[in-house]
Amino acid sequence: METTRQNKIARLLQKELSEVFLSQTKQMRGTLISVSIVRVSPDLGVAKVYLSIFPSEKGPELLDAIRANAKDIRFEIGQRVRHQLRIIPEFMFFLDDSLDYIENIDNLLK
Repeated sequence: METTRQNKIARLLQKELSEVFLSQTKQMRGTLISVSIVRVSPDLGVAKVYLSIFPSEKGPELLDAIRANAKDIRFEIGQRVRHQLRIIPEFMFFLDDSLDYIENIDNLLK
């Protein structure tokens, strides 16, 4: 069960990460990256970030690029939230495939 502090930090990180990805994807036309959910560990040292990428065909290659630039993303988030957080957590990025799952269920029901 997550504490109130974990939830607040997760919401803050989700908001800031979405702004970072929005500014970076403006250069790539036709690509949308949204931050589905952020889960912060109890010691606030690790944040698991679930990303929803559209179109889903580009998902794995974009996820690899994001993982390769995780330190740069952490630095940028650190610059943005340096007055709210003392320690910026390490980011672990995962692909959120819930939209693909929902689409598959819809196709099966038709």
